[in-house]
Amino acid sequence: MLRFIGGFAVALLIACPAFGQQSLVGTYKLASHDVTVDGLPMYPLGKAPHGYLSLTPNLYIAFYVGDNREFGTSAAEKAALLDSMTAWSGKYRIEGNKIIISVDASWTGVWTGKDQVRTFTLSGNRLMLQGDPTPFPRDPSKMSTVRQAWERVK
Repeated sequence: MLRFIGGFAVALLIACPAFGQQSLVGTYKLASHDVTVDGLPMYPLGKAPHGYLSLTPNLYIAFYVGDNREFGTSAAEKAALLDSMTAWSGKYRIEGNKIIISVDASWTGVWTGKDQVRTFTLSGNRLMLQGDPTPFPRDPSKMSTVRQAWERVK
């Protein structure tokens, strides 16, 4: 009987992967964001960016912007606005302490159709994410590593 119950529990977790993701499900506000590009620290969105991350049982949606954005009308000003934001979404899965997002839409298109991998820790309402080295979206010839802290708001 004990084997049956144990087997049933394992089968249920395999059949319903969302159960393993429930602890991350929620809406988070960005608390900090920094990037290391080719080994050099930088803050491409300033030291106080604003934005949100929403995790449903199956979907990852992130949108955040820089701290000193100004309305733009010229092509150069509008390009600067694009460089001061990040937005992307996709289905995700959890493997251990990794969240793997299969990106279906991204603000520059450079991540669209690719997986983004983040190592995560969840402590209370604080979600920490750190990316594996990937091409820097603003200059894919350089490698970048992203670190973010998110605070659960809902």
